[in-house]
Amino acid sequence: MQTYTDAALESYMRRCFELATKGLGHVSPNPLVGCVIVHEGAIIAEGFHRKYGEAHAEPDAIHSLADQHLLKESTLFVNLEPCAHHGKTPPCVDLIIEKKIPKVCISNIDPHDKVAGKGIKRLKEAGVEVITGILESEGRALNRRFFTFMEQQRPYIILKWAQTADGFIDKIRSMHEKGSFSISGKKASILNHKWRSEEDAILVGTQTALTDNPELTVRHVSGRNPVRVLIDKDLQVAKDAKIYNQDARTLVFNQLESKAFFNHTLIQLDWKANIIKQMNDFMHHEKLGSLIVEGGAATLNSYLTSNCWDELRLIISPGQLLSGLSAPNLPYLPYTTKMLGRDEIRVYRNT
Repeated sequence: MQTYTDAALESYMRRCFELATKGLGHVSPNPLVGCVIVHEGAIIAEGFHRKYGEAHAEPDAIHSLADQHLLKESTLFVNLEPCAHHGKTPPCVDLIIEKKIPKVCISNIDPHDKVAGKGIKRLKEAGVEVITGILESEGRALNRRFFTFMEQQRPYIILKWAQTADGFIDKIRSMHEKGSFSISGKKASILNHKWRSEEDAILVGTQTALTDNPELTVRHVSGRNPVRVLIDKDLQVAKDAKIYNQDARTLVFNQLESKAFFNHTLIQLDWKANIIKQMNDFMHHEKLGSLIVEGGAATLNSYLTSNCWDELRLIISPGQLLSGLSAPNLPYLPYTTKMLGRDEIRVYRNT
């Protein structure tokens, strides 16, 4: 049976990671999974989970191979434990065993209670050699949305805003001055829409909906629209606002009523209790695995204060307003940074 150096194991697993990312924005609430099949030191087949409800990465790779006889002498690499249960697709372990693949290398064990070691157990019982834990921390980072959703029973939460170099997110407006106010450049705007296409839901508060009248849809790139989430305690936002158009589903958390109409759902919450926890519970029930919180400042600060967030994406423009609405309070955490045109993009992780 083929043996591998640590460097080779990691190289093939990183290729699984690369393939897995191609499913971002298409597979949720399922995880991102890539698969490669190696025969005599060469990759002979590749696959990934392309869309929720469609084939998983393992059958996608296996069925792409013209000479199926080679599988009996090959090693299958996959970044997440193969499933052992019937869902929208048959168990992947059954296909691996059927094809007599002798060796399987895995990065992460699947935390789903229907898998959680059962896939590995089935493979070993069938005589398959199984190696686990290859680049385990990198695999968890890749599937941070899925692991957060499964282990913490809530969506993976991304806070996002743009601010000027002197720390403002909006100018001071008159009562009648409506519409969005752009701080960042065109490239950052395109990136923002790409981010939207990759996540399940996007949230704003009442004031942002009233002042900016945002659509919260994907328009500058190709991709799906996230579910729109509005916190509107007393239902102040008019039904002709853009957030209520038919381009995407909208959830409205409020204290007055629960009601469904067209593709909009009003959800009544107890405003005396933890609002963020109640919203997280509802979104988990709806299988929304990730959430972008876009504002405004009060809404963003509520997530920061409650420490209920996982990632913060900050766009800093070189422009200055000198006065305006102050940006939320930044956490004292390390961050990565890159330039996009004249704008700086910072990413913080809540550790």
